[in-house]
Amino acid sequence: MSQQQGESITVFSDYVCPFCYLGRHSLSQYQDSREEPLDIDWHPFDLRSQKRNPDGTIDFSVDDGKDEDYYAQAKENVRRLQEKYDVEMTLDLATDIDSLPAQLASFYVKQEYPDLWLGFDEAIFTALWEEGKDIGDRDVLLSLAADAGIDPEELELAFEDETLREQVFAKFSEAHEYGVTGVPTFAYDGYAARGAVPPEQLDRLVEGV
Repeated sequence: MSQQQGESITVFSDYVCPFCYLGRHSLSQYQDSREEPLDIDWHPFDLRSQKRNPDGTIDFSVDDGKDEDYYAQAKENVRRLQEKYDVEMTLDLATDIDSLPAQLASFYVKQEYPDLWLGFDEAIFTALWEEGKDIGDRDVLLSLAADAGIDPEELELAFEDETLREQVFAKFSEAHEYGVTGVPTFAYDGYAARGAVPPEQLDRLVEGV
């Protein structure tokens, strides 16, 4: 995945979604095939919204309707796409990790340091899916920020910023208002594709053919 400049495609995603990680690799393959650059306009989405308490914590005991068969099928799909897109992954699923801290950190960096955002964003994905790190742990995120050239003390203060939290939760709500019910969702010029779709489908989405 490499930094691009130019027009953009909107990507609704959540870091704890394996298909978002796989979809980003598909998008990267499509980006590499283009003559013109294509930026990523990231829009956060909360997969844990049904389980999230008003204070932002997660109640993992809440039944979201996903049973053992659902997760078995999800793992099978992850492994199939992992092979298809030639992607390294240590985990198949991340059901016990809360991505909210990562989304807060990423949103802050996207606003304050847009030129550093993509590298930080990719580092979060890599930390979770390739290295098996808990991206719900602030210390992990602060270390990733330092590696990306962002002052970790500044990011630590951002975690306590209620305005930032409100902005991120507003983005979660916006996604539902736009009709996004699952991720990843790729949107371009009023059209959308949902799931870790192959590069050729992203090509059709953007080129309109």
